[in-house]
Amino acid sequence: MTRRQAEVAGPLDAFRQFFSLQRDVLVLSLAMFAFSLGFQMTNRFLPEYLVFLGATGFVVGLFATLGNVIGAVYPYYGGVVSDRVGSRYALTVFGFVSSLGFAIWLVAAYAPTIDLVAFAVEPWVWVFVGLLLAQCWKSFGIGGHYAIVKQATEPSRLARGFASTETFRRTAFLIAPLLVAVLVADELLPGFLWVLAIAIVFALLGTVAQHLLYDADADTVGKEFEGFGQIRDDLRALPDPLRPLLVADTFVRFANGMVYVFFILVITQLMDIGLTATLPAVGTVDLSPAAFFGVLLGVEMLVALLTMAPAAKIAEHTGLKPVVGFGFFVYAIFPVLLIFGPEYVGAIDEVWVLIALFAFSGLRFAGLPAHKALIVGPAERGAGGRVTGSYYFLRGAIVIPSGALGGYLWQFVSPEVSFTIASVVGMIGVAYFALFGTEFAAYE
Repeated sequence: MTRRQAEVAGPLDAFRQFFSLQRDVLVLSLAMFAFSLGFQMTNRFLPEYLVFLGATGFVVGLFATLGNVIGAVYPYYGGVVSDRVGSRYALTVFGFVSSLGFAIWLVAAYAPTIDLVAFAVEPWVWVFVGLLLAQCWKSFGIGGHYAIVKQATEPSRLARGFASTETFRRTAFLIAPLLVAVLVADELLPGFLWVLAIAIVFALLGTVAQHLLYDADADTVGKEFEGFGQIRDDLRALPDPLRPLLVADTFVRFANGMVYVFFILVITQLMDIGLTATLPAVGTVDLSPAAFFGVLLGVEMLVALLTMAPAAKIAEHTGLKPVVGFGFFVYAIFPVLLIFGPEYVGAIDEVWVLIALFAFSGLRFAGLPAHKALIVGPAERGAGGRVTGSYYFLRGAIVIPSGALGGYLWQFVSPEVSFTIASVVGMIGVAYFALFGTEFAAYE
């Protein structure tokens, strides 16, 4: 690593360091870029798609809960497989399975209601089926991603290593919602069907690219999976620095899980706010609320890209804990700001308030590289995937009911109550981490 590459201070430097990393990190991240385009073009807009297909707010919450189940179960076994046999062929299979999931989402728009003896199968049910498949590559790849970056990066620079790959990957998070905003400028459909078709193409391209280019010779291999008893043993063996982080992270993620899928519905249903703008050489552009939500996600990701690499550099001087704690705080406070903020701003245009709020939300990603470094840093070589998978398995298992709880409160109590409770739960996690969180030794 050159002296210049060692002084990562901004997003462009993060890109330069990214392209100096080992080939396996580069190839995997290129595949992640392609899949991230597909996921971000679809997942954040699926709640509105579900409502279009006839789902209620509670069903949307159940959809989030299914996502939580996947988030709990898939990464652990992905981490086990990554440590045991390497990632190439497994990621290829899961890439094709994810592509099939995107295709099922597309077909759901044309599916009829199927009347059975005891109940009717509504079209939105197929969105649930598609989720089981579409999330395979993303959730399976967590362990492999963490382990590969750990193998390619010095312990004291783990935050920077993750900042480099995250900056590249999250460029897709910036591009994707803006593409959706163009395609759904007037209304959600038929533009969103084109979004799904494009997602299928990107998923297939990412799968083929990583299979052909990824060199798995550098993979380290851990012990053989020994059954469900190993899950218990791996959880007990989590490094001590992870325990307070896991508790705090679980509170914060439970809070986020209560409201995350409803952010788009706040914009499209509760507020029903679109965007009218005059652009040079284009003229006046009227965007639907769904399209405006895409613009807001683009603003969020732009701030994330501008802050992740500097935050990773700061973490080398302040330690990981302050940076991670700030990210947790943004996660926790955002729901209550979103649901109440635009109502109490007086003469300020709601559009600008929402843009400012989503820009603030982008700061939560500033702590993400440091968060990942704090998770995988204490792990032994050859066990990075298993440690990561164990961490996400336990966190995800506890967070599972958050979506259903948020959906129940949204539909049967009020969105305001749901978002307020979420922020309270999140702030409990922030306070716990401030009191009990510890550093990874390389950053002390």
